[in-house]
Amino acid sequence: MTDYRDPVFVDETVEKYRRYVNPGLANLMEFVGFHAVEWEGDGALVRDSTGQEYLDFLGGYGVFALGHAHPAVVRAVQEQAARIPLSSRVLFNRPMADLAEQLAAITPGDLQYTFFCNSGTEAVEGALKLARLKTGKTQVIGTVGGFHGKTYGGLSASGRDVYKTPFAPMVPEFTHVPFADVEAVAAAITAETAAVIVEPVQGENGVIVPPDNYLPALRELCTERGVLLIFDEVQTGFGRTGALFGCNHWGVAPDIMTMAKALGGGVMPIGAFTATAEVWKAFEPNPLLHSSTFGGNELACAAGLATIKVLLEEDIPAKAAALGEELLAGLRAVAEKYPGTITEVRGKGLLIGVEFTDRDIAALVIAGFARQRILAAYTLNNPCVIRFEPPLIITREQIARVLDAFDHAVAGVMELLA
Repeated sequence: MTDYRDPVFVDETVEKYRRYVNPGLANLMEFVGFHAVEWEGDGALVRDSTGQEYLDFLGGYGVFALGHAHPAVVRAVQEQAARIPLSSRVLFNRPMADLAEQLAAITPGDLQYTFFCNSGTEAVEGALKLARLKTGKTQVIGTVGGFHGKTYGGLSASGRDVYKTPFAPMVPEFTHVPFADVEAVAAAITAETAAVIVEPVQGENGVIVPPDNYLPALRELCTERGVLLIFDEVQTGFGRTGALFGCNHWGVAPDIMTMAKALGGGVMPIGAFTATAEVWKAFEPNPLLHSSTFGGNELACAAGLATIKVLLEEDIPAKAAALGEELLAGLRAVAEKYPGTITEVRGKGLLIGVEFTDRDIAALVIAGFARQRILAAYTLNNPCVIRFEPPLIITREQIARVLDAFDHAVAGVMELLA
């Protein structure tokens, strides 16, 4: 193999993407200026194969809450790998039991039982199945612009047709209403409604923070109408919004909650859905009705346990809240210089979206970031919005660097378009 430090190594990798992985993705990455191969990660920094250093302000779409290769998580996984990395699926699995106990302790309300899988969309699939099983009903209400993954159940619950139409028909009995509109949910509920699924803060729709009365009113409505409430905390969970879980900001607990991304500490893929004891009773007659070969494996659960330990001991959510306020204020100060270009800066904690008047301008700003070796991307359901979703262990100096780079990137685009 070509020495990884040789620039030819990058060209070979891009060519392999074009021939064996995804040629369209290769072209997109090259267009925005990411002609590089990631090689090492440390905290909020990523180094490519030639030694160039990048500041990661995308954070793997929320995966790297603790940054890249956090030593406590890496150490836990290495120790577990030397012992038993994957489950026999027959004997009891202690790391999984410990992690389920920990999640019961830290999740809101009466959530108690957890099923482990490998990703957020798998967690959503399980949550939807449990809701239908528990209620004996089939209809699920989602939100316009919501994002719950790209497997068929998660995609059917999601609210943007561009990802759905090519794969139609979707799973039947899904209805979508505007986000943050409780009256619309009330009007959509029928005798066959099993559940409402919602993100506490819409991530892929451009980081949409609901009004403070939305989730409490939604909880009250679902309770009154006998409908299960599912919170998708895949992106908002584990400190991202400045609270341990997004719903904690409003003091509301769901009947079922999905998690993934940051739960693996940026080291292992892991997903999970957690439910109350009452809802979980639906699984008791047949405990293998829903299962996963790799879900809950010892390696992933060791990563999850180490991640939660760091989050709690270092009070990471509180730090994310403080740093998020600083980043929001700085981005808004830059936005004021470009009123005809940037329409809004919004967010909660370190989940922040900057909306531009045009998606092409947003793409050019991302390219401007790339030239300054800062990793960024737009939100999937709203490409006019650049997301700022850095590791929660980001420093104030790194925030200052990004704010300066953001100003330069936008100014460069304005000069280009003048």
